[in-house]
Amino acid sequence: METPALVSELYRHLEWAEAEMWQAVLALPAAGTDQATYDRLLHIQQVQWAYVNAWRGTPFDLESFGTPPLRDLAAGSALYHATVQAFLQALEPAALDRELVVPWAALLERHWQRKLAAPTVGETLVQVVMHSAYHRGQVSARLREIGGEPPLTDYVVWLWFDRPATRWPGSA
Repeated sequence: METPALVSELYRHLEWAEAEMWQAVLALPAAGTDQATYDRLLHIQQVQWAYVNAWRGTPFDLESFGTPPLRDLAAGSALYHATVQAFLQALEPAALDRELVVPWAALLERHWQRKLAAPTVGETLVQVVMHSAYHRGQVSARLREIGGEPPLTDYVVWLWFDRPATRWPGSA
């Protein structure tokens, strides 16, 4: 599978997995008041939006992102995925090899006191998928702790289920 096709496939899975997670979160009343769940979901989305804006060369202000209500955060996740899918459809394969210096690199260099290498657009596309999966796992563990049953969202499960369509909360 070519890298562009694989990236597209990973983002189709990511959208499905996040919609499944949001279905579980919004169905569990305890999740609506659980700060740890909210904080992790907010972080996932902040990072996703920061990167899609970096890829598109558009500014992103973390402060203006704010702390939306949980249902608005779920809607923001659906909007992110529509945005990233449009970006991926327009992405030229050669752009995957372009270096991407993210706007927050200087902050990280000061924090870690070292110069950072610039990853490529393709590498950061993979990073967002991996980062999102890592934190989705944390949300799943938290859902179990507060009395819920997290959905199966593994990539291989999506494949076994024959790549099901995404079902966002509130959709038919």
